[in-house]
Amino acid sequence: MTADFDRVVLIGVAGDSGCGKSTFLRRLTDLFGEEFMTVICLDDYHSLDRKGRKAAGVTALNPKANNFDLMYEQIKALKEGKAIDKPIYNHETGELDPPERIEPNKVVVIEGLHPIYDERVRGLLDFSVYLDISDEVKIQWKIQRDMAERGHTYEDVLASINARKPDFSAYIEPQKEFADVVIQVLPTQLVSDKESKLLRVRLIQKEGVENFETVYLFDEGSTIDWRPCGRKLTCSYPGIKMYYGPDSFMGNEVSILEVDGQFDNLEEMIYLESHLSKTGTKHYGEMTELLLKHKEYPGSNNGTGLFQVLVGLKMRETYEKLTEVKEAVAV
Repeated sequence: MTADFDRVVLIGVAGDSGCGKSTFLRRLTDLFGEEFMTVICLDDYHSLDRKGRKAAGVTALNPKANNFDLMYEQIKALKEGKAIDKPIYNHETGELDPPERIEPNKVVVIEGLHPIYDERVRGLLDFSVYLDISDEVKIQWKIQRDMAERGHTYEDVLASINARKPDFSAYIEPQKEFADVVIQVLPTQLVSDKESKLLRVRLIQKEGVENFETVYLFDEGSTIDWRPCGRKLTCSYPGIKMYYGPDSFMGNEVSILEVDGQFDNLEEMIYLESHLSKTGTKHYGEMTELLLKHKEYPGSNNGTGLFQVLVGLKMRETYEKLTEVKEAVAV
């Protein structure tokens, strides 16, 4: 790809902290190339620093702690191909640092708590995804991260989740309704063991979105329950279960693709890939190759990695449709 910013494609990635946004963004880099993709963390648009939030008695999730007017003006400028001086929120000090110059790029990703919250910013997005982690899984993941890496106690983790919950429900979760795609991570239904690390992951795809065709399993619009186990797929107990079908979600017509369980051998993912249609791949096996490229990434052996790659491929497809249109008009 050559650097030509006639058409900046804007992608929104929404979700709570610790829900897998950074892993997803690393997967997007594989598809767009580091030099052609700029990521903006929307924490930089906090209007209050840590002390200011404490004094005002609000969390970072509360819109009052964020400058949506500036966010909109600067994201709009980038989309129009203009450079901006973006503020910086310093996570270590909890203070606002001097701004940095950001040039437009082929793909600009805005990620954080509120990319789909403000109606004006939402109107600028070419594609949006919401990472929706259930409370049970969120606690499990945060315990894993905060206790292992940050020395927090179990009680600390639980207290921080509960403290954020009212604002999360009020300001973050409602964005699901407006996302083109929701990746929902839930506890498994294959076993009743509450301690099980197995996950049930659903890809909720909104119908009727411009430049986006939903991925389907076997037969578009049908309802499919599939247990792809046996000679073609190495599966230890309790195996893998897949589901596909039409549904409604938060008032929207959607298609749902679901994977419950985990893969024992990622090389065999090609078998699943061959049964999926409209994946946005450019050659046979590309989805499997992208998963194998980073086997070490969290979620690579279950539906989270699979659907992150799949959504990345669909974003690339949307990008190409939008830039083709621009080129055709220019000609």
